[in-house]
Amino acid sequence: MPLNGKQKRQLRSLGHHLEVVVQVGSNGVTDGVIGACAQALEDHELIKVKIAEEDREGRAEAIEALASGTGAEVAQTLGRTVLLFKKRKKKSQIDLVGMPKSPEPPPAEKKKKPAPRRARPARD
Repeated sequence: MPLNGKQKRQLRSLGHHLEVVVQVGSNGVTDGVIGACAQALEDHELIKVKIAEEDREGRAEAIEALASGTGAEVAQTLGRTVLLFKKRKKKSQIDLVGMPKSPEPPPAEKKKKPAPRRARPARD
């Protein structure tokens, strides 16, 4: 499901203070890098990746390879840094605007206690 503008804005605000988790070196996007990104996305849902590629076209190809290889959405690209998001199927920590929430079991209903009985006056 592609992200809309409000969702990307929300993810950018959440990812602003994040540190870079994965770095793509001079070898480019390899199976090891995709595996590391997939594991980091499973752990954190939102990650920053730094790409060492010099030219813009090479970075765009690397970003596309990372996104398609991990099944993640690109929330932001800023220079050599990209912010990737992939929502967990269970126990997601990030609720986006307009995105359906994870199915949760309905809360258990509380049983009502019966009203206390009044003591009857003693008969003589």
